[in-house]
Amino acid sequence: MTEPSPTVPDTGGEPAGAFRAELRSWLDAELTPEVVEAGRHGPDEERLALLRSWNRQLADAGWAAPAWPVQHGGRGAGIDEQLAYFEEMSATGAPGPVNVIGVANIAPAIMAYGTEEQQGRFLRPMLRGDEVWSQGMSEPDAGSDLASLRTRAVVDGDEFVLTGQKTWNSLGHFADWCQLYVRTDPSAPKHKGISCLLVDLATPGIERRPVRTAAGDEPFAELFFTEARVPASSLLGPLHQGWKVAMTTLSFERAGVARLHLGLSKKLARLLEDPAAAAALADPRIRDRVARIYADIACMRWMTNRSLEQMRTDQPTGPSGSLAKLAWGRAEQRLAELAVDMLGPAGTTGPWAYNLVSARQFSIAGGTTEINLNIVGEMGLGLPREPR
Repeated sequence: MTEPSPTVPDTGGEPAGAFRAELRSWLDAELTPEVVEAGRHGPDEERLALLRSWNRQLADAGWAAPAWPVQHGGRGAGIDEQLAYFEEMSATGAPGPVNVIGVANIAPAIMAYGTEEQQGRFLRPMLRGDEVWSQGMSEPDAGSDLASLRTRAVVDGDEFVLTGQKTWNSLGHFADWCQLYVRTDPSAPKHKGISCLLVDLATPGIERRPVRTAAGDEPFAELFFTEARVPASSLLGPLHQGWKVAMTTLSFERAGVARLHLGLSKKLARLLEDPAAAAALADPRIRDRVARIYADIACMRWMTNRSLEQMRTDQPTGPSGSLAKLAWGRAEQRLAELAVDMLGPAGTTGPWAYNLVSARQFSIAGGTTEINLNIVGEMGLGLPREPR
């Protein structure tokens, strides 16, 4: 039912050709329109159930996290194979695993710092979507500045006692577990004295409240901790060394940055194929805006290829992730506005109207524009640090 990837129509001569062909064949046989449609929307209980079922299919076939080591359920995929994976998944509209943050961020930390018992207990259920994970970093007064977090964990015998609040927890009201960052030594400098805990969200003393966005969905939750007690075995990594866990660079989805421009390219193509948008192309101002977004996507593709080549040759990639995030967020918002202008009244309802509202988050989610500009200025251009 799927079309060949428009980016690489022939797999015969590329390094990951056999890998790509195997994945494409599997998707042709297994991917259904219902799963594709479910992946296009924010989560609710019905869609989440379908996506978890799809997640199990992916995991059982080895396609949930190809970059993971084989012993943990992956394929040990290299950079070229990871890129092929994201291209094929994007081309077909196939959703990835439910635990997007879990697979890309939490699991690598568990692989790097977790005990053998923690790895055996958490990785496989996370990979299959049997247990949904959220990440407890942001707080009302500590969003992009993680080191300012105030949620506390006090050691009491063989338990930690948790008190505080987290916000913007992706899938937090559906999640079973949370990778939670807490302050365990309030007397230490703010980048020190932080610990990472793996917390069962069914623990007494934890309250979850869904957060409704301007787009009308509820992809996030707030978490409240009122003297919630978790076992000492919840600790991931050394006590007071949570900053090191949070900042780990060990990520097996190293080609994941390609998802940004691939998704944008597909969205632009869908807009230009819409019959309602055709008449607007007679306006040269509209054509200029289309060309600008096309150029933005081309530049993102170039940045991605450069970063992947640096990874292949073990060169430092610098602030390339922040550059990609900045370019992606701006292009998403420009495209959302362009779509409504091109479609007219047809763009004020349905998916394009939803896209217009939801696109506002892209300058905040995953690191604010201001924080990413600072990273590019300080790490990339060598500018003086912003006054504190």
